[in-house]
Amino acid sequence: MRALIFAAGKGERMRPLTLHTPKPLLEVAGKPLIVWHIEKLAALGIHEIVINTSWLAARFPEVLGDGAQWGVRLHYSYEGEEPLETGGGMLKALPLLGEAPFIAINGDIWTDYDFALLPQAPPGLAHLVLVPLPAFRKAGEFEQLVSPLLGLHDGGSHTFAGLAVYRPEFIAGHRPGRFSVLPDLIAAAKKSLLSVEPLRGLWQDIGTPERLAELNAQLSQHGIPLRPHAGAGPEGG
Repeated sequence: MRALIFAAGKGERMRPLTLHTPKPLLEVAGKPLIVWHIEKLAALGIHEIVINTSWLAARFPEVLGDGAQWGVRLHYSYEGEEPLETGGGMLKALPLLGEAPFIAINGDIWTDYDFALLPQAPPGLAHLVLVPLPAFRKAGEFEQLVSPLLGLHDGGSHTFAGLAVYRPEFIAGHRPGRFSVLPDLIAAAKKSLLSVEPLRGLWQDIGTPERLAELNAQLSQHGIPLRPHAGAGPEGG
């Protein structure tokens, strides 16, 4: 099994921190956010990891190298000066991900979720981990479709955590270019080709400098964040 970490976004909401450092390389508890993912994947026995890049792409190999220090091999999928969004980035990375189902993770989330709980292969086209919808977001079509898959009929109380397992054919029908994965997730849900689970553990979307500072303070003071669910929805950024 291989993994893809989405790390191409410009991190505009995180500026000025991301003017010279890509968001996934910002430090959480003393190490880059993306390293938390790499370490968890390595512990799971996943040794081939693809990182898609665009904004400040050269910084990733400068900081992470080839992955040898974690016992993994890092592959960099460069998308050009403009990110291709989640769908386009996934499609471009497919040749590096092989023909088996793969894990995909947003590079701007922090979680202590046990990756070993993820299925080796989804029963349909994709398997998503969901978190409670934050108070500052309204439920859209996606949330209204996936929340009932948890047995909840409350108007869309859960959204995507940015952690999933996909089959390559989920995205293979697209032409190269910039596009979001969200319409494909909605289509898969409508066709009963999407499975979900609630996130077990702690989770935080690192969407603003304030959230990053809060998470660092909480990890430093308590060892775990006090408010585990404060998400950004189906798309990273």
